[in-house]
Amino acid sequence: MPEQADSNARAVPDTSPRQVVYASASEEDTEGFAAAVARLLPAGSLVALTGELGSGKTCFVRGLARGLGIKPERVHSPSFTLINEYPGGRLPLYHVDLYRLDRGDMDTLGLSEYLDGDGLCAVEWFERLVENPPHLAVHFTFVAESERRLVAVARGRRYDEILPALAGELRRLGSGIGKD
Repeated sequence: MPEQADSNARAVPDTSPRQVVYASASEEDTEGFAAAVARLLPAGSLVALTGELGSGKTCFVRGLARGLGIKPERVHSPSFTLINEYPGGRLPLYHVDLYRLDRGDMDTLGLSEYLDGDGLCAVEWFERLVENPPHLAVHFTFVAESERRLVAVARGRRYDEILPALAGELRRLGSGIGKD
């Protein structure tokens, strides 16, 4: 049965051909958007998550888990553990949180094993990463108490191809999302 996004979700006008903009009215909307992303990404993909504390980054990772066939309730913020691994889906999901790390500490973490790995790697607070490998960037902005604006931007050729497919998938699901 296809997943449906909340009927309050809507497209937001955008002028860039390299991004998909999504207005999320609820956690369910955010998870549904992320599940659509996860179904399209191949092994070795990197998703960069940026935005204020509490803006929905971990909620988005729960949606990635759902889209990969991993139980979303297993997903928790790795703020203190730094990296959580979730096997058992179409791809393993690696959830990295760089919030508590200084740039100098990242070399000792062994991040390249995850960033260049065989699964889907989602990195919260990606802007703290010293390197800037190709990735799908998703930025979260507060609009209202339960509303968020999510902007997915391709940062590399492999991700350029994902955006039209994502916009098409979201239209097919009837979520009112589009790529302008």
